[in-house]
Amino acid sequence: MARVSKSAVVYIVDDDDAVRAGFARLLRAAGLEPRAYESSERFLAEVEDGPNACVLLDITMPSLTGPDVQAQLNQRHVGLPVITVSARDDEETRAWARALGARMFLRKPVDDQALLDAIQWVLDGKPR
Repeated sequence: MARVSKSAVVYIVDDDDAVRAGFARLLRAAGLEPRAYESSERFLAEVEDGPNACVLLDITMPSLTGPDVQAQLNQRHVGLPVITVSARDDEETRAWARALGARMFLRKPVDDQALLDAIQWVLDGKPR
């Protein structure tokens, strides 16, 4: 497994129970602190801006979509880096995520090592 910043918080926002559980298990094994949310609304009510944290955000969610969440984070000046994930892999979806400031886009199913590398990359503060 990749070296990942210890004690980093990774907010997982995905409406799929199995995806949330799988991501959380992987992140715990890598020494990270996963905080999983089944709804965008609950995540937005509890998210805290701070150092050494990032967001793993599903694009296709009921109610508030991933881009809706990114827009609200931007409006609130929450500067957490966002990694978007989606089963939809088309130019429109990628452009949507980029336009709102996502640092990375990963297609589901996500390779474990690719996910850990992406988290390390955004936590290290790499520019978009």
